[in-house]
Amino acid sequence: MAADPLTAALTRAAGWLAAADGLLINAGAGMGIDSGLPDFRGPGGFWGVYPALGRARIAFEEIANPAAFARDPQLAWGFYGHRLALYRTTEPHAGFALLREIAAQLPQGAFVFTSNVDGQFQKAGYPAERICEIHGSIHHLQCSRPCSERIWSAAGFAPEVDHAACRLRNEAPHCPQCGALARPNILMFNDWHWLEQRSAAQQQALADWLGQVRRPVVIEIGAGSRIPSVRRFSEQYGQRLIRINPLESDSPPGSIALPLGGLAGIRRLAAAYSALA
Repeated sequence: MAADPLTAALTRAAGWLAAADGLLINAGAGMGIDSGLPDFRGPGGFWGVYPALGRARIAFEEIANPAAFARDPQLAWGFYGHRLALYRTTEPHAGFALLREIAAQLPQGAFVFTSNVDGQFQKAGYPAERICEIHGSIHHLQCSRPCSERIWSAAGFAPEVDHAACRLRNEAPHCPQCGALARPNILMFNDWHWLEQRSAAQQQALADWLGQVRRPVVIEIGAGSRIPSVRRFSEQYGQRLIRINPLESDSPPGSIALPLGGLAGIRRLAAAYSALA
């Protein structure tokens, strides 16, 4: 009896991994759902997490915007402060470790390319020098002006947020050089002041790694088409692309589509790979 299409796809994907010398892990927002992180896709989903913004009819694109910090810093930092605290306390799901275990068996290991700003890969034990955060990181700050190119850690800032109002209760962080309001070092909507040096250095490290890998396999998890940065990168570098996505698994010819959630897809793939050993 012939295997069902999903089993056949997993077997083919496992064969790719067995022949690979490096693993490129490309992660979108769907990677964090199984860790309990919210999905902001669509105004209804976003306002469900932030009802105060829903009552005020403030869309994600409006609050994730430098203009929000100029207009109402306590509201903007209420939103980002809540996210910062959430990401600090969230434990990465088991799929992060499973991918690390696969990568540990490959000569060139793994490199992460992600649009997520949550720092979950670092928390899951991936080395910082093997992570490229193309939209920046909420765990780093910059001046909102900005007065210089300085980027610094947000570790010293402990946000206290009124969740019902989505407003910061305590004092917002400020630039240590000029005293202006600080903001996350994240690429926002309509953002002309994002300091990209940290991300640019990560992209160069990724380019250097790609130059050393001869048989890469790309595993893409939870990357949507609404902001297609990760999907485009996967298709650019993924001669062997495994796309894990429960809603948007459509993939280029020759690639492998796994219409599963992030953790479920990683578990099935890891099991198929282990079965080859």
